[in-house]
Amino acid sequence: MPGFLNNLVRKIEDWQLAFNSSFGDDISTPRGRRLARLHTHVVDHAFLRRIWHNTRQLSPEAWRGNQPDPKRIARLKSMGIRTLLNLRGPSAFGVYLLEREACQELGLELVDHEISAYALDSRETYLRLFELFDTVEKPFYLHCKSGADRSGLAAAFYLLDRQGASVEQAMGELALKYAHRKNSAAGILDHLLETYAADTRTAPVPIRQWIATRYDPVAITADFDARRKRGKGRHP
Repeated sequence: MPGFLNNLVRKIEDWQLAFNSSFGDDISTPRGRRLARLHTHVVDHAFLRRIWHNTRQLSPEAWRGNQPDPKRIARLKSMGIRTLLNLRGPSAFGVYLLEREACQELGLELVDHEISAYALDSRETYLRLFELFDTVEKPFYLHCKSGADRSGLAAAFYLLDRQGASVEQAMGELALKYAHRKNSAAGILDHLLETYAADTRTAPVPIRQWIATRYDPVAITADFDARRKRGKGRHP
């Protein structure tokens, strides 16, 4: 029976993956545009973001939030936003195609820089994010899909690097009120900031410098995995 159930789960997952990739990758025709919009709602869960924006202003030059649709992109422009920093990276499907089109039509800059929600990225990936904080036209709006994990880490980095925030203040960007769950796999992002805090407690080092010189994603991941394993052992 377990083998049957595992095979059934795999078949369902394979079907879902095939379905998710079967439409929504064309906005050049009216029908394609309708399907792309359907894809954003059914596959990318955009219907939830119609009423829940998960938005917060970080400073006069920066905001964080979830994936905006074209109507919300127009509202962001009316607020003075000049750049959208897309932490999901480019995509072949409607949610990205419509975002790119809206930015082009409204004269906004769209910068794609993919980071991970459930794993640590390379030193180079994070350093590039810091460079973008310096160089993108401001004010900017950074976003991932839900505005919870990737946006939370990027917001924490931004506050540490450009606003002089404490680690405790920055870690507030990875919070349940933004739908970030520390006890999930996304908790590795919290562990990254906790490791930075512990490593620099007696000899402070700016976050950008620490990432460039002392950040070790392999060691941090191994420690996080070990802690999660011990925690599961205490709570069977």
